[in-house]
Amino acid sequence: MKNMLKGLGAALCVALPLLAQAPAGAATPAAAGAADQALVQRGAYLAQLGDCAACHTAPKGKPFAGGLPMNTPMGRIYVTNITPDAQTGIGGYTEADFARALREGVAKDGHNLYPAMPYPSYAKVNDGDVKALYAFFMHGVAPVQQANRESDIKWPLNMRWPLMFWNMAFLEKGPYRDKPGKDVAWNRGAYLVQGLGHCGSCHTPRGVGFQESALDESGSAFLSGALLDGWFASNLTGEHNTGLGRWSDEDLRTFLKTGANRHASAFGAMTSVINNSTQALNDQDVAAVSKYLKSLPPVGGNGAPAYAYDPQATKVSLDRPANDAGARVYTAYCMHCHGVDGRGFAPMLAPLAGNPNVLAKDASSLINVTLNGTGDLVINGVPSPFPMPGFAAVLDDKQIADVLSFVRAGWNNGAPAVAAAEVAKLRQSTQAGR
Repeated sequence: MKNMLKGLGAALCVALPLLAQAPAGAATPAAAGAADQALVQRGAYLAQLGDCAACHTAPKGKPFAGGLPMNTPMGRIYVTNITPDAQTGIGGYTEADFARALREGVAKDGHNLYPAMPYPSYAKVNDGDVKALYAFFMHGVAPVQQANRESDIKWPLNMRWPLMFWNMAFLEKGPYRDKPGKDVAWNRGAYLVQGLGHCGSCHTPRGVGFQESALDESGSAFLSGALLDGWFASNLTGEHNTGLGRWSDEDLRTFLKTGANRHASAFGAMTSVINNSTQALNDQDVAAVSKYLKSLPPVGGNGAPAYAYDPQATKVSLDRPANDAGARVYTAYCMHCHGVDGRGFAPMLAPLAGNPNVLAKDASSLINVTLNGTGDLVINGVPSPFPMPGFAAVLDDKQIADVLSFVRAGWNNGAPAVAAAEVAKLRQSTQAGR
């Protein structure tokens, strides 16, 4: 994204005759250009905070040109071109048009955007940040002529006018306002998590209208974890087993910057978030996000006592020859990375003992990552040396169910077993079209 920043050049300059007549104290053209370039650069940083590239750039596609498919309960949609191309992008948008699309989900021509665009979160973005984002997308992004693709949603579900009523029911307008009694860092963290970071879009469960069940910490379901497109987005509250309760502030800051720590590693959609967004946060914003998330009270969880590591029973199961089906699969395919003790080799290779994703009641993420693997974490341009491979072509549904059941029971994890039917269902939905 940094490579997409461009100087504004002569377009930002005023004519020389006017310069000669500039009153004392007025900005020179060079100073004005520098100020505008600073706004573009600030907008570039904010676009990273908002993770705009992750959704609006298709694999092997040009930056922000759209085309990425997204699965919704009604069918597949394709993300739009947000480059400043006048014909196919947003080049014709005024700042007011841009602000309305960003914060209210209404395009320049008046049609409603699907709430897969997280405008209920972006509604909290303040005017100054909207201005900087607009400057970046108009002057810091290369225009790409690429027509937007119609969704695969069938009539009548593809009609957009009912979204007006959805907005009336679920959209809370108005930028974030600092909470009294909270310090500057907490409020900054809340603003980023609830607004540009739009963490609730994935990590908060949805209601009957597919709306987020809560938009901030005043709702008990906020960031308590949710199933989304074949992955279970983790619980981000202080819950001790499946949330962040055992994570220190340093653990959380490390995860945001690198995608891995002593408890877990990023996978699935979170890999893209780390790659395109959170690793770019400056130290103050990382600390603010961590402070806010660590302040959230525990919600959800699996109802089990606080996790305590115990290797003994699992060690017996893994003694050669391994004495159950899951242990045999683990010995053959998993143990060389995750260890006989289940502790892996963090942060390079994720632990399984006490991992919040392993302890979660919903095993979708474990099934998905075992079937399909995960993309590379790329930190400061360097790919992770040990990405999780996919085993869909190597292990059948029963073998995957067996090994995941073994892992979820092992090392005192105490999580429910996985059924082969669950694996088969996710295999079918995630392998379609591959």
